[in-house]
Amino acid sequence: MGTDPTPNPPGRDDFRDPDALRHRAGVFGDPRFDQHFLVDDRILDRLPTYATEIGADCSHVLEVGAGTGALTDRLLAVADHVTAVERDPDLAEFLREEFADAVAHGTLTVVAGDALEVDLPEFTASVANLPYGASSEIAFRLLPAARPTVLMFQLEFAERMAASPGDDEYGRLSAAAAHYADVEIVETVPKEAFDPQPAVESAVVRTTPRDPDYEVPSDDFFLRFLKAVFTQRRKTMRNAVRNTAHISGLGAPDAVVDAADEDLLRARAGELSPADFASLARLAWDVGEPGEGPA
Repeated sequence: MGTDPTPNPPGRDDFRDPDALRHRAGVFGDPRFDQHFLVDDRILDRLPTYATEIGADCSHVLEVGAGTGALTDRLLAVADHVTAVERDPDLAEFLREEFADAVAHGTLTVVAGDALEVDLPEFTASVANLPYGASSEIAFRLLPAARPTVLMFQLEFAERMAASPGDDEYGRLSAAAAHYADVEIVETVPKEAFDPQPAVESAVVRTTPRDPDYEVPSDDFFLRFLKAVFTQRRKTMRNAVRNTAHISGLGAPDAVVDAADEDLLRARAGELSPADFASLARLAWDVGEPGEGPA
């Protein structure tokens, strides 16, 4: 994991350091509204490199939660085009004014709105310091696009996202993320890197998309099946499949149990790989009379 300080790139304009940007925007963060600004220049400088070092296509980078533009500034230095999504309309307007030249030259588009509601553009990579309150929902809006991402999360969330079968942190989040990409924590980030400081430490997670080595009936059903069985992660899969039909939408869970491999049925959810879940999900789709699931 990257921990060594990285000097500012040559020619970095101190006019756009994080504190100067916040001063001009007239905002200083509010924990009540999940607003914590990343102010450590060294970490801000490193974030784009976690995408470029794996050869990610940076022709169109998506940033969610652009805030006052400290990361936006760095992304414009490596990307052909940046789309910055910002929920706060005042900050979105500030970004348009602060980066007026980039907007005029067509290298920056500012979208004012909630990232869970606005139409996201086609993008080639996403680098963002996500609002933590909506980080899970945003991540799973980005992952199906099959593009590399570099995203800041709460450390506990990041550890669960990157966990492997058998790990204490392994769960529905781990299996769902691994369905779409290879997931790795590339840097841990202390509270002091933010202002105001959050109550928790953070981590930078990089996802590299890849096709799974298994097939599922549909992503929606597979994710619903994961959600169902992980609600009873301490039960064997035999019991978990039977007891969660109201979540998975299965009309005939007993038929799935009768047809499934005994080794899988004896295991608990935290012990199974995404490929194992896919095997059960395909069987559930074929013989379990799946419906729509809960509304």
